This record gives sequence, C-alpha cells and structure tokens, in this order.
Amino acid sequence: MNLHLEQISTAPLKIVGRLVDASNATLQAVIEDSDPLIKVIYKPIAGEKPLWDFEDGNLASRELSAFIVSDEAGFQVVPFTILRDGPFGIGMVQQWIEIDNKVDIVEFGQSEDKQLKRLALFDAVINNTDRKFGHLLLDDSGKLFGCDHGVAFHKENKLRTVLWQFAGQDFDQEEIDLLKTLLKTDWHEKLSAYLTEDEIGALNVRIQELFNQCKFPQPSLTWPAVPWPPV
Repeated sequence: MNLHLEQISTAPLKIVGRLVDASNATLQAVIEDSDPLIKVIYKPIAGEKPLWDFEDGNLASRELSAFIVSDEAGFQVVPFTILRDGPFGIGMVQQWIEIDNKVDIVEFGQSEDKQLKRLALFDAVINNTDRKFGHLLLDDSGKLFGCDHGVAFHKENKLRTVLWQFAGQDFDQEEIDLLKTLLKTDWHEKLSAYLTEDEIGALNVRIQELFNQCKFPQPSLTWPAVPWPPV
C-alpha cells in the first residue's frame, strides 16, 4: 500500500464539511497534517437511516464490498475505500475524486464511452439499485469512477441505472475476461465479513448468468429500471 492510501487507512480525520444533498450522513474530511492535503469522504454507520429493503448489514459494508469486487476483479472503477474509525465512529472512508467540472456528466453518461460500458457491467455484477448520473465521477485525466454503492448486492435482482445504452449488447473479450476473473474468485472468503450468505450466493449466481448469457442485461419489466431522481 502506498503512503497516500496508508494515510487514508490510519491517519486522524478532520471533518471540513457535509454533502447536504445526501440522504445519509456524508461528510467531507481531510487527513490531518497531510501535505499535499488528502481529501476523503466519510460516511459513519451511526449516520445511516434504516432501509426497508436492505434489512441486513449496513451501507458502509456494501460500499466496501463494491470496492473489493472492483479491485479484486480489475474493474478499477471504485475509489479506494476502507472501513475505519473516525470522529463519529466506524464508517466508510473513501478517497476523494476531484472531478472535471468542464464535463457535462449527464451528456457524458448517455454516451457509449468504453469506461461507461465497464461500469455498466460492474453495476450488473453488484446489482446496483442506484446508479445515477451524479454518481459518475470523471476526473481531470478523463478517468471514470463510480461512487455511492451502499444499496447494492441485494439477493433479489433490482438493477436500477441510467446506463441502459448498452442493454442487449454482446460482451467484448475484455468484459468476458473480467467475468472469468470474477468466477475464479472466492467471494465468500472476500466478503463474508460484510455481506450475508444469501447476498454472496446471489452475487455468484449473477456472475455465472452474465457469463452464460454473454451480453448486457435488459431493463426489468417488473422493477423500476431507472433510479429517481436520475441525477
């Protein structure tokens, strides 16, 4: 682990602001005495609101699980994320991404950029129920990240996303290789501390089904396919 990530993992946090549009406590913090200054997002478990359809676990553990899947399989679409202590107790701490404000993210999010395609596959794998345009982070170098994965990994298929432009398209070789890596990974070993057995079992089934079908899923006819609001 490089020094930057080690500091995010262990160094004291100082709260500097709050993202007021978030439904749960979402705080901007900095790593104390970091030079250059290291910014992070901190979501304490104590600030989470109960969700009727996600009865088990907590949002922070799902956020960490999303990072683990992204990192282990090679998607590289989730900023570095860890569960750790902070000023308001244990919570998710995630590397802050400085976005390119010159980009119209809604317009970009409706394009067929290859990075969006990879993120759409990732969302299908983790069963993301809340992929909004506002959860797309495009940095100054043009690298795309996704954030806010606290409502993912449900055992029932509940994919809700704004990235349906790839629906029905065949996977390319790179996407097939990602699925092969997912299939070879012991997700019980990686995620049992954060997700239920049913959720891990459903994850394995989704990966296998995606590999068998070899194409992007279609919107559900029985479940709302787009989160509201979509931005």
